[in-house]
Amino acid sequence: MDASLPRDVQMQFMRPGQLEAAARACPAVYVPFGLIEWHGRHLPLGNDALKAHAFLVKVAQQFGGVVYPPQWLHSGFDQEHLVPVYTDLFTRLKRTGFRVIIGVSGHNVQGQIDMINKALAPVIEDGTCAGVGLWEITLSRSEQSNTDHAAKWETSNMMFFYPDRVDMAELGDGELRLDMKPPDGIGGQDPREHASAEVGRRNVEIASKAIGEKALDLLDSLPPEHREFGIEAIVPGHWWMV
Repeated sequence: MDASLPRDVQMQFMRPGQLEAAARACPAVYVPFGLIEWHGRHLPLGNDALKAHAFLVKVAQQFGGVVYPPQWLHSGFDQEHLVPVYTDLFTRLKRTGFRVIIGVSGHNVQGQIDMINKALAPVIEDGTCAGVGLWEITLSRSEQSNTDHAAKWETSNMMFFYPDRVDMAELGDGELRLDMKPPDGIGGQDPREHASAEVGRRNVEIASKAIGEKALDLLDSLPPEHREFGIEAIVPGHWWMV
């Protein structure tokens, strides 16, 4: 697996005919979630959404479907107001014809998954659409596929996808606190010793396969009459915007 992120599965880059063709071939849409947050001095602040988005591009590339742009609002915001916003988004995606909606958070806290699943619940309750909220490694956690906070795993993911956004020199060569506490804010194994682009590549390979297989399983779980693209066409009169 290479680190390229093809634009022909990213919704914001697709033309209407491309979107319709992709959705007819596999009516699954993947929505990445993250936030702007400290990830050590060596990683970008947007690590979590960048990570989730990149993983999902690889899912769509291998298994079909399309990837919605990253979402930067998170479970730290007022959920009374935010959950209805995402219910509205998921409803609009359903009305676009998608039968499977998978929200994947690169911010690996339970509140993120609860937010996604709560927003999805009213959208999938009629049985014409299926969906779930996941972390990128929910389905693949193992010795070769895991997560942390700016340590071995997240640093490896960024080394694989965005090596120009990683500056290991920022960490210096002194002792690091690896318990999430100041001054380093890193949780996990020392990335200077354990991170590499190859570790990231293998993590992405395993996790993207698991998410893709889950998407196909969800599609197969629907009644046969609800497994196909759900609207007549991506044209004015049948669809206009998400």
